[in-house]
Amino acid sequence: QVYLAESGGGLVQAGGSLRLSCAASGLTFSIANMGWFRQAPGKEREFVAAIIWSGTTTWYTDSVKGRFTVSRDNAKNTVYLQMNSLEPEDTAVYYCAADMHYAGSSKSYDYWGQGTQVTVSS
Repeated sequence: QVYLAESGGGLVQAGGSLRLSCAASGLTFSIANMGWFRQAPGKEREFVAAIIWSGTTTWYTDSVKGRFTVSRDNAKNTVYLQMNSLEPEDTAVYYCAADMHYAGSSKSYDYWGQGTQVTVSS
C-alpha cells in the first residue's frame, strides 16, 4: 500500500519560510514522479510544483516561481517543498502526490497524502 506523509506545515508570518517534506513508502520512489498541490478554503485544489523521478525537471505554477523550490532525496524516499517569501495568499492545505507514469500540473496523480496546513499571517 502506498503511503505519503506530509510534514512541516505550520503558522508563519508573511515573508517567512517553511520547508514541507513528504515521505513516501510502498512504491519505488526513485522512479516516481512527485507533485505538490494546495487547497485553500472554498477553493479547488491547485497545482503548486512537480519534479520528475530523476530530479532533473521541475515545474511551478506562476504564483510561486522564484519563491518555492521542489527537490527530492531518493535515498530518503522524500520530496521537499522549500517555501520562501511566504504570502497570506499561500495559506492552504498542502498535499503531495505521486505517480509512476504521469508528471505535470494536472491532478492525474494516482497517490495522495493527507495534507499539511500552512497558514501565513499578515
